[in-house]
Amino acid sequence: MNQDQTAAADKLLELYPRMVSDRRHLHRHPEISFREEHTSAWIGDRLAEIGCASVRKGVGGYGLVVDLKGDHPGPVIALRADMDALPLQDLKEVEYRSQTPGVMHACGHDAHTSSLLAIAEYYHSLDGGFGGTRRLLFQPAEELTPGGALPMIRDGALEGVDVIYGVHLWTPVQAGTVSIRGGAFMAGVDEFTIEITGKGGHGGMPEHTRDTIVAGSALVQALQSVVSRNVSPLDTAVLSIGSFQAGEASNVIAGNCRLKGTVRTFDKGVRDLMRQRISELVRLVCAGFGTEGELDYREGYPPVVNDELEAARCMAAAAELFGDGNVRQSELITAGEDFAYYLEQVPGCFMFVGAGNSEAGAVHPHHHPRFDLDESSMLQSARLMIGCAEKYAATFSRE
Repeated sequence: MNQDQTAAADKLLELYPRMVSDRRHLHRHPEISFREEHTSAWIGDRLAEIGCASVRKGVGGYGLVVDLKGDHPGPVIALRADMDALPLQDLKEVEYRSQTPGVMHACGHDAHTSSLLAIAEYYHSLDGGFGGTRRLLFQPAEELTPGGALPMIRDGALEGVDVIYGVHLWTPVQAGTVSIRGGAFMAGVDEFTIEITGKGGHGGMPEHTRDTIVAGSALVQALQSVVSRNVSPLDTAVLSIGSFQAGEASNVIAGNCRLKGTVRTFDKGVRDLMRQRISELVRLVCAGFGTEGELDYREGYPPVVNDELEAARCMAAAAELFGDGNVRQSELITAGEDFAYYLEQVPGCFMFVGAGNSEAGAVHPHHHPRFDLDESSMLQSARLMIGCAEKYAATFSRE
């Protein structure tokens, strides 16, 4: 590490107890997507306590945008954290468990916010001794489409921004490890509902009915051929049916059937193809059984596609900070993220910082009622985002 990296690491280590305190406060008081009123107000109070003067509130709903300006010319570098929780009961036996029934931070957004607050305090402590502007985005509503990123963009969060970086603390990756991938990284996530209408009747007289269970079963089978027979084996796609609802009695043929499913893709062309083939099969298969099928297809977040140059820059920064052996190229991730919308507007990179640690009880997957993470990963996250920002700023000044 160079002198600046060592100074940043020392300052963040000094701030670490407050990072833990902040994270545990947020963990005790979670709020779900689009309802983060008290969370947003608390973040605003913390920023005022730190001494941040340029804070915009109510950005894209409950979002906040903080500009920390250096005394020297340079780029505008955005760093983002999300703040919302999930509608899930916290089953952990810890002193900081959620105090809100049926709501908990089960994905690490409390730790993301705490890391970004520490980054705010670090840059504020430099008293302008850096180049350009560090713009910190505290974003609401990542967990629920249409998400919070687009409203923040519409409210000007990216105006003048040259590059953006974000981190997700990720328990499937061991703490102390950084995982990055250039190009397509996380999937575009779509959902659909299919309503099949036929004619119900007596289970012993099927000839007088149009059986929607038979039609639905055939449609499920047909849909499973879309990936294997329409998508190139060189591409990646997932189509899963998660719900099949029809009928209530053993001797009554159902006149209605409802299917629900999800589609995951990493390429716009594949995404469009999946939607087209699903639509065609709904129409044709249902008609073949004398029923009618209606498709409600909802496009969610697009794929997260990291800028190749920025991904390489972040890999280099991570290697300098944590060593080559602790940095790896990520596999494709079929979860979605609305950070994708920022990357459609400006170059940038979204990264995973390992937060799994069996000794710290961080063994459960994200969105699990016993989810927890290794809190030391917040230090790694803050160091990485600062390292990426300063590596970009140094290159920018040379250009």
